[in-house]
Amino acid sequence: MRPTALLFPILLALALPAAAIAQDQEPEAPQADPLVRAQLEALGYGFEVDADGDFKLLFDLEEGRSQLAYVISGTEEYGALQVREVWSPAYRTEGDAFPVDVANRLLQASHTGKLGAWVRQDDMAVLVVKVAAGATGAELDAAITYAIHVADGMEAELTNGQDEF
Repeated sequence: MRPTALLFPILLALALPAAAIAQDQEPEAPQADPLVRAQLEALGYGFEVDADGDFKLLFDLEEGRSQLAYVISGTEEYGALQVREVWSPAYRTEGDAFPVDVANRLLQASHTGKLGAWVRQDDMAVLVVKVAAGATGAELDAAITYAIHVADGMEAELTNGQDEF
């Protein structure tokens, strides 16, 4: 018998218990960023932490409207830059794609907006504002305030005044 023929059953016998142990261990839930938590609390914002460890905020706006925002705990890096995202949804499509007029309006708004850009997240159009991961509480507040007002305005425009988000 060749030595490699003996090696395969030994490796298999070692691998099976390791695979079983790995399956029994549940992955850890993402943790909410403590810096963001402290900043949101200092700003007096109520929030929930979702299953992804992100902060979900609901704001009451003028004229009885409300607007949802998320502050994402995880950060993204590119070179020396590290950013965090603030999301605020504005539109939900019924089909597989956004209607052409809606998609074009969102592209136009991404071009003319001061901060952020419109993205498609599953069936929703979401304004995403990126801020430095170590942004101050005031900077985070400005990003959230901008996102919720712009997203709510776009929601009202695209849905004839409906208020889903």
